[in-house]
Amino acid sequence: MKLSILFTLFLSMNAYANQAQENNELLPYRVIPDAPASYNEGTVVARMIDGLGFRYYWASEGLRKEDLSYRPSPEARTSEETIDHVLGLSTVILNSAIHEVNAGNDFSELNFEEKRKLTLNNLKKAADIFRKGQNLNEFTVVFKGKNGNNTFPFWNQINGPIEDAIWHCGQIVSLRRASGNPFNPKVSVFMGTVKE
Repeated sequence: MKLSILFTLFLSMNAYANQAQENNELLPYRVIPDAPASYNEGTVVARMIDGLGFRYYWASEGLRKEDLSYRPSPEARTSEETIDHVLGLSTVILNSAIHEVNAGNDFSELNFEEKRKLTLNNLKKAADIFRKGQNLNEFTVVFKGKNGNNTFPFWNQINGPIEDAIWHCGQIVSLRRASGNPFNPKVSVFMGTVKE
């Protein structure tokens, strides 16, 4: 009887581990994609977003409930609030790529894993579109306003959402270290790979 229970427990744990591994393998940016063959406006921006996606993947990989709720001071954001912000930024980046107006989003119904997956997929879709683009002038950033739309040139995309999201990935790494779950030391952000 005990052997049967142990065997069932082992199978359940193995199935859970396999499912978790399969889910992560479906997410983009476990490793950074191969570099484009040439440099142009679109490929450089796509590579910046790929670097962001890779950093976000590993900054958010394996976060526990206590990591997500960690707040270093009363006025600081928690890790999960920072993740919510990065999700919003990834949506602005994607909306620029697909020529959509930013009208606000409500992600409150999503759990952490769903937010993480959506963020990574937003970044991947945007990078793939920009990689094919030759003229960044066509990718404006548009926000819905009370008196009409506010349109900004792509320059604001670079110094705004893209760089802001990179900044916040660093915050997630710092917060997870402070909550006792440091960033995977096998990750090389320079090479865009993970030592096995």
